[in-house]
Amino acid sequence: MVEPEGNGNNSAGAAVDQTAAEYVAGLSQESLMLVVLKAQLYGGSWEPMLDDLQNRLAGKPYIFKLANRIQDDIDRIEQMKKFETENDIDLVNYVPMP
Repeated sequence: MVEPEGNGNNSAGAAVDQTAAEYVAGLSQESLMLVVLKAQLYGGSWEPMLDDLQNRLAGKPYIFKLANRIQDDIDRIEQMKKFETENDIDLVNYVPMP
């Protein structure tokens, strides 16, 4: 695991770090890859990634299986984005980058 940045040594920061570490430990490989892509291709922001996936999903023609994967990725991103907002963190700081 990557050492989280910026939460300091206070107990509130330690609790957030523990919560984030537990959340990251439960993520699927697909979700972890989305966090890596967020960091490396989308400037650390979910919004351009979601826009890109939704635009691809709306495009015609498309392969049905790919469309299902895109929707799954959109759902994963929305869940991780919600977790980040609720805990005021960036998962990029908790997921090892290749």
